[in-house]
Amino acid sequence: MSFNQTPFYNPPIPFTGSIQGGLQEGKSISITGRVVPGVDRFHVNLQCGSMAGTDIALHINPRYDGNPYVVTNTLQQGSWGTEERKPSSPFHRGATFTLLIVVTRDFYQLNVNGCHFMDYRHRVSFQRVDTITVAGQVEISNIVFQNPTTPGFPSCPSVPPQFGFPAQNAFPPQPSFPTHPGFPGHPGFPAQPGFPAQPGFPAQPGFPAQPGFPAQPGFPAHPGFPAQPGFPPAPPVVPYHSPISGGLQRGRTITIQGNVHPNAKRFCVNLCHPGGTALHYNPRFDDNVVVRNTKLRDQWGSEERGGGMPFHRGQPFTLVISCQQHSFTIVANGMQMHDYKHRVTPLHKITSLEIDGDISLTSVSV
Repeated sequence: MSFNQTPFYNPPIPFTGSIQGGLQEGKSISITGRVVPGVDRFHVNLQCGSMAGTDIALHINPRYDGNPYVVTNTLQQGSWGTEERKPSSPFHRGATFTLLIVVTRDFYQLNVNGCHFMDYRHRVSFQRVDTITVAGQVEISNIVFQNPTTPGFPSCPSVPPQFGFPAQNAFPPQPSFPTHPGFPGHPGFPAQPGFPAQPGFPAQPGFPAQPGFPAQPGFPAHPGFPAQPGFPPAPPVVPYHSPISGGLQRGRTITIQGNVHPNAKRFCVNLCHPGGTALHYNPRFDDNVVVRNTKLRDQWGSEERGGGMPFHRGQPFTLVISCQQHSFTIVANGMQMHDYKHRVTPLHKITSLEIDGDISLTSVSV
């Protein structure tokens, strides 16, 4: 099994980082951040090198002149191609977001806050991509990489849920990866020679660099692991518990990255409220099923077991839980797997996250 690259935590913006091993079919990149309230635009690029003027395979560019929209494009040999525009933007001013980019054979699949946003067909071979950059009026909490997992999503069938698995050793911390030479951090964001502005959009004045990523509502530091200057925060330990600042609300997203133990029996993710558990998400490997349920006043409701089993023993995973108006949308490894209708309202009463079982964690964004 190939191990995933260490995440980038709280990178200064503008940011340039190496994608270790490049891109492969099935690889995914999760970017969790917050749009600055007075945003004009920002972008995320997947590109073929770190020098100015290099080809950009995927340019994702939310813009806010008039009604917010999102432009995607490709830069080849110094020239931008034909823009693709999405008139409805899921990147809202002042709001947190999780952007998941999944590499497929023919296109990049883009998911935002647990929902499919668009597919962008390859114009430049994804095998050439080795660098990710982020710039503009945005703050980034983490950038997490997941290598391809075993394909196939077998179906289901299960056992009474229980909480309280023994604590597991934390995933050992890895060294951080510094910004690439050739894209040094600087206080502004001037246009680079040979790196033309998008057609019809003149270069903007410099965007001041953000001083890190201060704790925002919904981006608490890992409990017991304050970030140290110059060092990535220690990985969260299992069992894991975190408050959900202000409670859940529509559009809020929780992203969990980790590795399933080789001999795993089960693990669970619980979204809790004062009277019990609003969502108990419980993959069970002996039964090849993911159970979903709600607990009210010490009584479990009816289990839901339909859908696939996207988790595999000994494999890494990315789990995104997005709180929608009527349900939780649950995306595992880039695939929307489950939809669980709310049984607990109002949503702001859901105030904590618990994770336990036969996994180690690499990052949790609440």
